[in-house]
Amino acid sequence: MPDFVHLHVHSEYSLLDGMSRIKDLPVRAKELGMKAIALTDHGVMYGAVEFYKECKKNDIKPIIGCEVYVARRTRFDKEASIDSGYNHLILLAKNKIGYQNLIKLVSLSFTEGFYYKPRIDKEILEKYSDGLVCLSACLAGELPQALVKNDLEKAEDIAMWYKNLFKDDYYIEIQNNGLREQVMVNQKLIELAKKLDIPVVRNK
Repeated sequence: MPDFVHLHVHSEYSLLDGMSRIKDLPVRAKELGMKAIALTDHGVMYGAVEFYKECKKNDIKPIIGCEVYVARRTRFDKEASIDSGYNHLILLAKNKIGYQNLIKLVSLSFTEGFYYKPRIDKEILEKYSDGLVCLSACLAGELPQALVKNDLEKAEDIAMWYKNLFKDDYYIEIQNNGLREQVMVNQKLIELAKKLDIPVVRNK
């Protein structure tokens, strides 16, 4: 059985959402026999350096990432009641270039895209996608949201856009969080992944 690695993890820097302390994450991962763990806080990378150091201290491979907010139009659109919505997306750095691009994206999300949340858009995602692994994210992701609305054609278009951009580094993410809606979406995600030949990752 292959080793399990958590690729969607929030720390205390994910305000009102994350409960895990960065210093405890690699310790617990090691206790469970894991060899690596990711950090994907909401919209920020405040804990990246501390996370890296704590993982190295515990002989755990650190995977630096972020659960970014993607504007539904562009990062420059900031019209009340239209642009307050956004979609989630998981980005993971697989090398130095990816880490630098992730920093650039998160920085631009604040300096150019901030509206309720720090937001990127698909324009800069295309520009700074090198070295990044992309997961379709939780129920708040663009792909799962299309499936919640049972818009299968739109879901295929979304999945193919990301697959064309990230190639073999795009994965459809399923979760086991106990939500009834998630169970329904998971089945549709698996079916879509098979149809479009996109690999699936499971985050508990």
